[in-house]
Amino acid sequence: MKVILAQDVKNLGKRGQVVDVAEGYARNYLMPRGLVQTASAANLRAADTLVKAQARKVANELADARRAAERLSGLSITVRTRAGDEGRLFGSVTPKDIAAALVQVAGVSIDRRRIELREPIKHVGKHQVTVRVHPEVTATLEVVVQGEDGDRA
Repeated sequence: MKVILAQDVKNLGKRGQVVDVAEGYARNYLMPRGLVQTASAANLRAADTLVKAQARKVANELADARRAAERLSGLSITVRTRAGDEGRLFGSVTPKDIAAALVQVAGVSIDRRRIELREPIKHVGKHQVTVRVHPEVTATLEVVVQGEDGDRA
């Protein structure tokens, strides 16, 4: 029996896909739970429209992410924090600190969980940081860590 998925169904497919399932599975499990619709001509047209709209949305999100990555790439932000005489920080610079600096400097709001640090930043100086703007798009920016007195090490 051909049905159109109304929701994502594990091990079966994504919303809007037309799949072929056993008639008993469709009538006894999928239909009572509202997971599928019968594959009539009208429902097939509606599913096709839905799939096309989802594809446009994904393409727009990817284009927006690429534009944001272009703005972030090559950007240099400065983070001031307490540091000892030899340039070692009291604590470390976290993704939360970098996200706050991005908002202040560039006016770009990035979730701290999207900022990837290879290791905690514990010394003053220049560090390369990767920002995952989208699952397929990343940007690399430079974080300059300075002591509170403004000295660079």
